[in-house]
Amino acid sequence: MTNVFVTGADGFIGSHLVELLVRNGYRVKALSYYNAFGRSGWLDNVSADIRSEIELVSGDICDAAAMTEYTKGQDAILHLAALIGIPYSYVAANSYVNTNIAGTINLLQAARHHQIQRFVHTSTSEVYGTARFVPITEEHPLQPQSPYSASKISADSMAESFHRSFGLPLVILRPFNTYGPRQSTRAVIPTIITQLASGQREIKLGATHPTRDFNYVEDTARAFVAALQADAAIGHTVNASSNFEISVGDTAATIADIMNVDMKILSDDVRQRPAKSEVERLWGCNKKAEKLLGWRPEFGGEDGLRRGLEKTVEWFSDPVNLAMFKADGYGI
Repeated sequence: MTNVFVTGADGFIGSHLVELLVRNGYRVKALSYYNAFGRSGWLDNVSADIRSEIELVSGDICDAAAMTEYTKGQDAILHLAALIGIPYSYVAANSYVNTNIAGTINLLQAARHHQIQRFVHTSTSEVYGTARFVPITEEHPLQPQSPYSASKISADSMAESFHRSFGLPLVILRPFNTYGPRQSTRAVIPTIITQLASGQREIKLGATHPTRDFNYVEDTARAFVAALQADAAIGHTVNASSNFEISVGDTAATIADIMNVDMKILSDDVRQRPAKSEVERLWGCNKKAEKLLGWRPEFGGEDGLRRGLEKTVEWFSDPVNLAMFKADGYGI
């Protein structure tokens, strides 16, 4: 499988994945979301030697005909494109149905039509909702605590149905909370770092008591490549998690320590999820990933998280990178 089509290639995780695929010798056709400015998201920022090896196409996964055309001649599809902002899903649920569910069906149909050899579908730890037991295994009940989560549960189920109904060689990869360079400040780690890096010492956050299982983006990208290569994983859903739990508040304190600053956290109502929508606890089991994918996080545990945060702080603290983000506001 040398020809790989990556949707969402212009995004945070997608751009890191494209870089890793190229370095591993894959021929990558990268889909960026069409816009009138001719921009290709974070792929505009990758090094010239990587970009020269990418076949870049633009479009929208909601266009079935375009997806069928773009996937012609491909051996595998790594499907990352999605609407992912949880706050926006509260006000634009239909958009999440159109993109995350219908868009996924378009890729599944194209994969079936072209007899694609591997389809890696991106899930999310948000489908689990608040943990009923920890660490969360792939058998944990699915709980749609936001319209975003509900759309991803539906997309996961549709992907699984294509494996069961048509024999599509499918792997569902379920990353936990990925962080690292290029991530949007909608996510908690970049919003902490950018506020501190811009000189603020009273930073605004939502709830600080929920726990998360943070994955450094290089680990998440490696998990996708492992899912692409591992025949044993076909037909399975696999967590990509660090198997380490930390609260948002403790994460903020660690970042402040790395940046050597004193800070005060202010509760910002606009950043709070509705009470029953907040995922209170995430801590993922990664034993299945190790067994089926041969994957283990290189940035796991408390020490690994700190190393990943140090790399992330270094990237966001670069004035050129920091200037691309708005640290003084909140957008859904």
